[in-house]
Amino acid sequence: MAAVFLEEEKIFKLDTRNTTYVIAVVDDEQFLGHVYYGKKLKEVHLDGLLRIHENPFVPSRNNRDRVSFLDSFPMEYPAHGLGDYRESCINIRTEKGNVGLALSYVSHKITEGKDGLEGLPASFGKAGECETLKILCEDKVTGLQVILQYGIFDEADVITRSVKVVNTGKEDLYLTKVYSACLDMDNKDFEAISLHGSWARERQIETVPVSHGKYSVESIRGESSHQDHPFLALKTKNADQENGEVYAMHFVYSGNFKAQVQSDQFDQVRMTMGIHPEDFTWKLKEGESFQAPETVLVYSAQGLGQMTRIFHDFYRNHLIRSKYKNQKRPILINNWEATYFDFDTDKLIAIAKQASALGIEMLVMDDGWFGNRCDDNRALGDWFVNEEKLKGGLKYLVDEVNKLGMKFGIWFEPEMISPDSDLYRAHPDYAIAIPGREPSLCRNQYVLDLTRKEVRDYAYECVAKILRSANIEYVKWDMNRQLSDIGSLELPADQMGELYHRYVLAVYEMQERMMTEFPHLLLENCSGGGARFDPGMLYYSPQIWCSDDTDAIERLKIQEGTALIYPLSTMGAHVSDCPNHTVGRVTPFETRGYVALAGTFGYELDVTKIPESDREQIPAQVAMYHKYNDLVREGDYYRIASYAENHYFDCYGVVSKDKKEALYTYVQVLNRPNYHSRRIYLKGLAAEKYYAIEGEEGTWSGEQLMNAGLLVQNPFGDFKGKLIHLTEV
Repeated sequence: MAAVFLEEEKIFKLDTRNTTYVIAVVDDEQFLGHVYYGKKLKEVHLDGLLRIHENPFVPSRNNRDRVSFLDSFPMEYPAHGLGDYRESCINIRTEKGNVGLALSYVSHKITEGKDGLEGLPASFGKAGECETLKILCEDKVTGLQVILQYGIFDEADVITRSVKVVNTGKEDLYLTKVYSACLDMDNKDFEAISLHGSWARERQIETVPVSHGKYSVESIRGESSHQDHPFLALKTKNADQENGEVYAMHFVYSGNFKAQVQSDQFDQVRMTMGIHPEDFTWKLKEGESFQAPETVLVYSAQGLGQMTRIFHDFYRNHLIRSKYKNQKRPILINNWEATYFDFDTDKLIAIAKQASALGIEMLVMDDGWFGNRCDDNRALGDWFVNEEKLKGGLKYLVDEVNKLGMKFGIWFEPEMISPDSDLYRAHPDYAIAIPGREPSLCRNQYVLDLTRKEVRDYAYECVAKILRSANIEYVKWDMNRQLSDIGSLELPADQMGELYHRYVLAVYEMQERMMTEFPHLLLENCSGGGARFDPGMLYYSPQIWCSDDTDAIERLKIQEGTALIYPLSTMGAHVSDCPNHTVGRVTPFETRGYVALAGTFGYELDVTKIPESDREQIPAQVAMYHKYNDLVREGDYYRIASYAENHYFDCYGVVSKDKKEALYTYVQVLNRPNYHSRRIYLKGLAAEKYYAIEGEEGTWSGEQLMNAGLLVQNPFGDFKGKLIHLTEV
């Protein structure tokens, strides 16, 4: 079994293929302690692992120093208010204003497979793939029960954690903090890895030393955000792609979050992750419960590369549900950077005709097709077709595109409302706002209060009505501003702190409803680019628009950070026009194709206006996508060099599971004068196999390519790329 309870020592031992996770029930009061997470252990004995036989000892032996015990014991799920002064995982307030919890072990249950979480995205697995451990803890004074839920995925090498809180007492309680996971352990000279950024430069990898105090990444924007990402990893100081220990947490949630590591007075670290407690309160009446989102835990003893591949496989096999997850996605062309708001039926059909002739498989109509949406200052919420632009109506346009052998997709921003819209004039109360206060604008728009059922139903029906009207096979669901001015007409004063979380639940409900009614849809989530690129969204859509910055060189850094934890198949990536619309850079059309290949692959340009030399390359790029996409989508990812680190070149590869085929992408960002060829050391091959390199004479052993390297000649010029394709001889 993956999960066992050793009755004599009161130890829970959770095993995956390469890891062991250990929890212990300690002392008379049944404290739940974290003992170990790391390389797989055949057996575990508590002596020598927990410092319970040294000062300050356990309370049954030394109750005069209870606070010292609580403030140093490695808690599995620490509570607030009674003596543990480190970061807590759960805080409450009673009706009388009191705080404090003492959680004690009560019972546990181990089952085959894994259940979902009500109203929330979560990993899944059937019997034989995983087991579930549920540990019931209780605070005897308030009657609050906390159920710690663990998913143990043996072959996937993953442990998931979530928490359910139940009020079994007689009075109302208010949750003011509910995290989903905690790891207490000794500091191994750790460094913290996080992903920071902003619009057009999302998920940049940053590494900082863990020192005394707290280091956190967080969002209070109502979304996972451009600025920070719900991911945090601790690595030993000299860990790299292939060596060293890594402990990683990733939050399956699309709203406010906080991920933190704290180093305390005894050089112990506490790593926590969960819903951000700022502006969060949840009222629990007698018998009511609250389900916290899931956190994915990964331990690697073989560096960051192994961590990456564990995350990739886990999300492909146990989180993404779409029928498209194991399929090639259609090569699309999106009209946004081609036309912006200046288009009509004739223009779109002209683009489709040219695109179809070049092998492109889908036309996506972006913003500007509804209401009086002639710019981005109006009409959000008025989701009816503008037939002055789309003469003959939407169905006519879709049918004409279908006649060309192409699929049709459409853009929505259903969570938003413009002040200049018919909807706002009729229902200003539909917007999230604080009564009596003029709400703050962002992009000249407000956010719909989706926590209200009537608003949620309106927004959903607007989208569904359009989808029912024509053969639409793809939806790009956008969200272009953060939440602010938090107020709702329907929530009572003592529940206003629930709005942020209820909003995220409402988005999940709408997307679940849409994918249930339209199971054939290919859904791509988006939020001003990559502001809601998170595991929660992957549960509903197999791909997410990676960034509004489509410049190939900027994308090297963005896609490196994204691929650190996400499969390449999830990254929306397009070839766009030059000079690039974000940074003004001019890069070769060929290189733009190579970079977009490490993603879903498509086009974001006016194919009728680009230079003929560029247009002539599209059929070859289409063929390149069809030749390599199965490998890119399903293979193991290896990072070889980072342009973000070396400032000269980038290199990464994907290797088939059977090690018979590999594709490495090399991009020379800046050329160097008077240098010899560059030696790169390939990764992921089978040492004993022999490989042919496409376009070159001879064969090479995997052993030589990985250990002695491969010489790559410096191309003449900047921003030049090359694909290196290997097949087993």
